[in-house]
Amino acid sequence: MKHISGSLYRSKIALACIFLLSAGSVLAQSNPKLPVIQQVNFRKDTTSIVSLGAKGDGITLNTSMINQAISAVSKKGGGVVLIPSGLWLTGPIELKSNVNLHLKRDAILQFTDDFNQYKLVEGNWEGQPAWRNQSPISGTDLENIAITGTGIVDGNGGAWRMVKKDKLTETQWKKLIASGGVVSEDGKMWYPSEKTVKGSKTKNAGVIVAGKTAADYEDIKDFLRPNLVVLTNCKKVLLESVTFQNSPAWNLHPLLCQDLTLRNLQVKNPWYAQNGDGVDVESCKNVLIEGSTFDVGDDGICIKSGRDEAGRKRGVPTENVIVRNNVVYHAHGGFVIGSEMSGGARNIWVYDCSFIGTDIGLRFKTTRGRGGVVENIFVNNINMIDIPGEAILFDMYYAAVDPVPLAGEKREAIKTVTVPVTEATPQFKNFYIKDVVANGADKAIFFRGLPEMNIKGVQLENVTIQAKKGIEIIEASGISLKNVKVITDDTNPIVSVQNGTNISFNGLLYKNGADLLFNISGDKTRGIKVTRTDVSKAKKTSAFGEGINQSVLEIAK
Repeated sequence: MKHISGSLYRSKIALACIFLLSAGSVLAQSNPKLPVIQQVNFRKDTTSIVSLGAKGDGITLNTSMINQAISAVSKKGGGVVLIPSGLWLTGPIELKSNVNLHLKRDAILQFTDDFNQYKLVEGNWEGQPAWRNQSPISGTDLENIAITGTGIVDGNGGAWRMVKKDKLTETQWKKLIASGGVVSEDGKMWYPSEKTVKGSKTKNAGVIVAGKTAADYEDIKDFLRPNLVVLTNCKKVLLESVTFQNSPAWNLHPLLCQDLTLRNLQVKNPWYAQNGDGVDVESCKNVLIEGSTFDVGDDGICIKSGRDEAGRKRGVPTENVIVRNNVVYHAHGGFVIGSEMSGGARNIWVYDCSFIGTDIGLRFKTTRGRGGVVENIFVNNINMIDIPGEAILFDMYYAAVDPVPLAGEKREAIKTVTVPVTEATPQFKNFYIKDVVANGADKAIFFRGLPEMNIKGVQLENVTIQAKKGIEIIEASGISLKNVKVITDDTNPIVSVQNGTNISFNGLLYKNGADLLFNISGDKTRGIKVTRTDVSKAKKTSAFGEGINQSVLEIAK
């Protein structure tokens, strides 16, 4: 196993603490420390699955042989279960404590497309208890476990997923239809089976209901797609160097785990993969994700903690997380928090990452009903190119749709209403984002809070973004933008503020000759302060909505 050396780990801690101080964090004044993630340790004994009769011929179903090897090694006190060279067809694999499942470089572990091999089990889906097909790889209440090596784990997800016609070429769509399955009445969606179609039309499909058993969900079983790897309530976990790909739903889903390390992984899905997330870290503590590459169909690296009342009842935040030295290619978001964050998320460090072609770069999303508090998030040294949506987004009106509309797709505008603050009201506060560069985005920076619960306490410093549109701030307070440079195609306006309070711009840079620098609206707007900014480069400095007192905008001479 590769471990972080003491000197390297201490240097990273020092760098992160310097960043926290430079970001002006209140936490930095109390000398915060990066979490220490405990590492796995295994006996050197190795058992090959071949010794139990497994065959890597792509035909033999090796489920029982692989599980027997894992159980036997665990009972002996632990060690390595080896997947050697070959194409190993299998059904669901259940991990055991003190076992390292190790895949050789030229080993492919492929999961069968025979749905009968996957029993319905009580699991979790998008933050709520739900019946799901058993995951290809799973483990519950384990300690000291790993999946390592440089081989490939393939979930055969194409057998499970529905596919939108608009996301395929004409040739791909015709080939998919010819493979079987069912096309929706409007001709816009392909389903693998009639059970999948019925499940798609069932409200709260799979949600666990008192008095119902697995048999009650048999008629929609195919719709209840499993996540590729689900680890629940496990301690000291390592996933290292393996390629995880082609998942039926999410790729990697650690839930309620502690001391989790994901290192040097390749995580892949087709870009059109429905719910094809890379990794969703849910209600976990002490997590390190480093040196990995994601190219997936939904969010890349995502932090969650349960959904709505179920998540609040669980009440376990995701906390003490380090995300560093990762690359995310296609994804709905490069680094994401939410939208299922009802148990909260806190103390998260993200640095030295690159996002290439992700729909959104830094994506923080939630909605009414979630509840939960997301706070103390530290982001540093992020590079992005070719972002179709927003480079940096905070949105408290998440609507469970793709972040970038497909061609011809129409979406209704958000209707703003104020509702009472309750335990179901989510909160975003205390974010520190520094040293971000983005070349190419639709919009540079977007904040949209709730009128009853603004986004609060966000500091952005040393940010340079080239985008079509500039900065939009709605229902946010205590926002600081220092040394932010936005080079935009649309210069009318550069900055829009609606119902923003105590917003400061220190050293704002923009394209020379911009039509309008600031557009100010909203009867709650106040305390907009501008310093170290040459407003003379704009044709017009400011415009105000009806009834707005111009004194809300203060520009230092």
